[in-house]
Amino acid sequence: MDERRVAIRRADRPGDLGWMVMAHGEAYDREFGWDSDFEALVARIVAEFATSHDAQREAAWIGEVDGERAGSVLLVSGDEPGVARLRILLVTPAARGLGLGTRLVEECLSFARATGYEAVVLWTNDVLASARRIYQSLGFSLVEEERHHSFGRDLVGQSWRLQLA
Repeated sequence: MDERRVAIRRADRPGDLGWMVMAHGEAYDREFGWDSDFEALVARIVAEFATSHDAQREAAWIGEVDGERAGSVLLVSGDEPGVARLRILLVTPAARGLGLGTRLVEECLSFARATGYEAVVLWTNDVLASARRIYQSLGFSLVEEERHHSFGRDLVGQSWRLQLA
């Protein structure tokens, strides 16, 4: 059996950002029944990145399996000085179990350290158990939970933080 080729690259090719939006919309509808409000949120996040990111301090990555897009993540400046935000981590269902999600987050953390951030924060929902396991394995700590109704579902939002310094 051939081993699958897993690679991480910058999201700098035509179609990469649009793929992020589409892949999130499709995956979260299929897996969790989330409505198009979620895809709209991802579209706003990606559009903001596309039009106004600081290339010295913010970046986006695509994970590929056998040369095909299979995952994504963004690292952007957070609301506090010295704090970055990890956003829109996704690994497509067909690419799960290959370590792609961990590699994408590790790429973010490596970039954050090299860029001088002191901490990385993220917001997720408790139903995203695989992502949570990645965050925990890399040292993130849960700092807050809050129930909310979003994307057509009752959810529990979670804020996570990792001190880099």
